[in-house]
Amino acid sequence: MPSAIPNPFVTRLSPPPIPSVFAWARDYAGAHGPLIDLSQAVPGYPAHPEMLRLLGEAAASQAMTGYGPIEGETVLREAYARHVSDIYGASIQAANIHITSGCNQAFMCAAIALAGAGDAIALTNPFYFNHETTLSMLGIERVLVECDAVGGFLPDVVSAERALAAGARALAVVTPNNPTGAVYPPSLLHDLFALCRKHGAWLVLDETYRDFLPGDYGPPHALLSEPGWEDTLVLLYSFSKSFCIPGHRLGAVTAGPKLLGEIAKIMDNMQICAPRSAQVAVAAALPVLADWRAGNRLEIARRAGALKAVVSDLPGWDIAAIGAYFAFVRHPFADQSSAEVAERLAKRVGIVSIPGSYFGVGQERYLRLAFANADVASIGLLGSRLPLG
Repeated sequence: MPSAIPNPFVTRLSPPPIPSVFAWARDYAGAHGPLIDLSQAVPGYPAHPEMLRLLGEAAASQAMTGYGPIEGETVLREAYARHVSDIYGASIQAANIHITSGCNQAFMCAAIALAGAGDAIALTNPFYFNHETTLSMLGIERVLVECDAVGGFLPDVVSAERALAAGARALAVVTPNNPTGAVYPPSLLHDLFALCRKHGAWLVLDETYRDFLPGDYGPPHALLSEPGWEDTLVLLYSFSKSFCIPGHRLGAVTAGPKLLGEIAKIMDNMQICAPRSAQVAVAAALPVLADWRAGNRLEIARRAGALKAVVSDLPGWDIAAIGAYFAFVRHPFADQSSAEVAERLAKRVGIVSIPGSYFGVGQERYLRLAFANADVASIGLLGSRLPLG
């Protein structure tokens, strides 16, 4: 009898990137000191004690053991709607908010709601690899929008229009960007929004790292004040980084009620409801931990500054883009693939990074460094280790 064949949309994918690169580090013998993990974007400091107290209190409640609303707990939807309204100076209601189990799930729900197998969604090149693999396993075609490496990896508007004119159902962008760290200016986001509206497509804006913009940056954009934004715009967000709770898997979608109704159908089949106790805890933490989160923003900025100082003193190394959590760093080994360089750094000198090739076409000269994972002292050690790799 012929053997059963797994889904080819899944089998064609490579293994998950983070465990793959961390496997290289197992061969590091520690000769240069402790391992410096700059691979996965995880908060490099612990959650606030009040956050832990709130999580424990909510988890101990019998009420949290049952199913919750598919759209999310009302208390969090209302609290987050107020939070978004304050950030953007716009009027956002709980009806515009859907809570998900992490931002990756938010993206998958949005992708399923907006496109089907055989349709296309445009991604920037480089892209966040989980966005690309999500589309691939769903049978949704990927169209790449080129970014200007010389200009800090901002999306090229002409390339974006080409993708949308060819029929892409949506354009998905991440800002501050993963993997490059690039922050897309409000004017650029408005141009991309206008292009999507012109071509009857959706702009899916992943703002996972929004909370780590400079304190004086102002609103990231004014798109929520655009008339009829609900017919063009989808915002995605993660509570993981800002509150240091990635293990509790909590994200959010901000969109029009009509689209959220479609996402509710998807969530009902995918998970039914996001983790309930974390929702209740975060709703309470949003206002009371505001100052703590602002302090973390300053700490991440210090880490970015430390990385800039280190790389500026290393011949052949160059920061192509940096912001929020990530730096996209150009390595000096022109005749070697980014995977070869990253593997050697992990095994020889204990620096774990992600090869640029994991994020798209033509990115072999780059490594992604998730500098937010490491403290300033650890980042300082890169100056003596990178040349040895």
